[in-house]
Amino acid sequence: MYGENYRYTTSYGLASYQLLGHNLYNGYDFPMMYGELYVPQILDGMVVRAGRYISVPDIEAQLAPNNYMYTHSMTYTFDNYTNTGIQTTTAINKNWMFQLGVTVGTEAPIWHWGSTVPNPFPNPLYPGTTMPQDPGAVPSLTTGIKWTSNSGWDSVYAVADAINSGKWGYNNLQWKGVTWYHRFDDKWHFSWEFYELDQRNVPNALNSEVQNIVANGGIPFTPFQGINFNAPNLAQCGNVTVLTCTAQVYATVMYINYQFSPLDNISFRPEFYDDLQGQRTGTKTRYVDFGIGWQHWFSPQVEIRPEVTYYRSIDAPAFNGNFNALPVAIAPTKKDATIAAADLIWHF
Repeated sequence: MYGENYRYTTSYGLASYQLLGHNLYNGYDFPMMYGELYVPQILDGMVVRAGRYISVPDIEAQLAPNNYMYTHSMTYTFDNYTNTGIQTTTAINKNWMFQLGVTVGTEAPIWHWGSTVPNPFPNPLYPGTTMPQDPGAVPSLTTGIKWTSNSGWDSVYAVADAINSGKWGYNNLQWKGVTWYHRFDDKWHFSWEFYELDQRNVPNALNSEVQNIVANGGIPFTPFQGINFNAPNLAQCGNVTVLTCTAQVYATVMYINYQFSPLDNISFRPEFYDDLQGQRTGTKTRYVDFGIGWQHWFSPQVEIRPEVTYYRSIDAPAFNGNFNALPVAIAPTKKDATIAAADLIWHF
């Protein structure tokens, strides 16, 4: 794919020079490069997928036709996007599905596993003369289980995605969550998601010693390793004296949908996102937002999706800033944002 959206799917080490080296507005990426094998003899059938693929959880997806609305929720925007490895999906029977997979983390290629780079500033966080190029590129486990009712009106799906030691990496998110789909009748249904994600040993952005370590290239993801922009955020720990802490997020989003004609659907999206240490969004705050969108089909091929969403940052300004601005980053100045948007999809 090519365009602005590559910024969200970039895997460190795979054409990532565009985002991390030059902060290009538009770029290219390969979010799906995999092969699949279907094995019908195992229970009610198993699919084996190998390569780089979209992470298995969530009620949203990268590709536009797979979503209710044009914009994504914050829950999805700051989430896992792709994994590289092997993933199996097994139908136990008509009601139960089980998944098991092994990857090298999230947004990490296999060749970063075990790769090291010179450490120009040995320090308490990375005391050696070398350090991991990406501490999150390590063997990781993904497992999930899904139950679907006989009627098909309910489906509950629980997943633990890319689980490993959890050490702070490019995007080493330890994702644990659940989604629930429920249909009320022919016109009303909802999709709901809740997750917790975390990373451990995240350097403390508020600690003066850590600030000096970062300035001298003593951690991964600095200009000393060619990462001039969009490096993974540090944590804003509750105690300024600690060098590291665990960064956590709790998030939930729901799509409430009403189909008022065969060619028209309305989606209402309430959401809550709590970035406890500011590691995901760059601002330590809670967010709430409410969006409403209309999906109209002109024909079986052509669909338009206008929408409007209001965002509120509860604890601190989170909007109208630019952390990549040069020579000095621009701090956010506003707590509110309203976005009106639309897209047109031609299915083929």
